[in-house]
Amino acid sequence: MIERIDRTPIMHRVVRHQDTLYLSGIIAADLAAPMAGQTRQVLERLEALLARHGSGRSKVLAATIYLSDMTQKAAMNEVWISWFAAEDLPARATIGVADLGPGVLIEVVATAVC
Repeated sequence: MIERIDRTPIMHRVVRHQDTLYLSGIIAADLAAPMAGQTRQVLERLEALLARHGSGRSKVLAATIYLSDMTQKAAMNEVWISWFAAEDLPARATIGVADLGPGVLIEVVATAVC
């Protein structure tokens, strides 16, 4: 069974299939924040979505990270590795993109188990 959760006008923020959660792109709330701040906010939003659906950061299987400025990758990585326990780091790809929207420095798409 596929369950589509947290609908917006253009998508569902979470899709659940059996014990797997697929989370749509998550961005920061404060787009004036620098990369480290936006990364922290994205991870906090990710954690809240995971908790709401019976999961947590240690259950993230994979993540795709989109950055609007690859020169800021080190700042993102610093927050990323402090947020996950070393043994819980998910599989990951980081992709530079030309434009995520005004002020958006980072967007994260993730897959986790419940």
